[in-house]
Amino acid sequence: MTTLDNEALDTIFRKARTHNAWTSEPVSDATLKELYELMKWGATSANCSPARIVFVKSKEAKEKLAPALSEGNLKKTMAAPVTAIIGYDVEFYERLPELFPHEPNAKTWFNWSAEWAEMTAFRNGSLQGAYFMIAARALGLDCGPMSGYDMKKVDEAFFGGTTVKSNFLCNLGHGDPSALFPRSPRLPFDDACKII
Repeated sequence: MTTLDNEALDTIFRKARTHNAWTSEPVSDATLKELYELMKWGATSANCSPARIVFVKSKEAKEKLAPALSEGNLKKTMAAPVTAIIGYDVEFYERLPELFPHEPNAKTWFNWSAEWAEMTAFRNGSLQGAYFMIAARALGLDCGPMSGYDMKKVDEAFFGGTTVKSNFLCNLGHGDPSALFPRSPRLPFDDACKII
């Protein structure tokens, strides 16, 4: 493994921003597929991979999403080329025979408790959501993650009849830098970390 250069680190971390305004440049289906093919390699518990993603692109799909959005998130989401609904499958363990084949009993590690399974799915699905944003930025896209929406409405509209629940939304596209707020500070190492 080699260290990424400063330009790459700037792209995915130091200069990456949460965008609220978007250019008209579209995002192709091929790019969305490439994004998933990259993010899927991120580590999860027992390779459980609970994330499930709906890419909302069409006018009809955006109109279906609109009633679930908070007032502050409506305009920017309607303007974004793509809105990804990052969800997680609470019955992810059904795919473990395929995803973790060297341990035939892996399914039983999780399916003994609905609460344990959902906690595992949420934690690992959130990890995959972070991988998703890093992959998007690595491919030259900007992200606008948000949680200001009615989860029940989104789950009914996009995941009805399934075992998937939504975690957060992430607008994708090419952000308009002129609409960015000044960068907010982050905690210094000594306030957030200890080496013991």
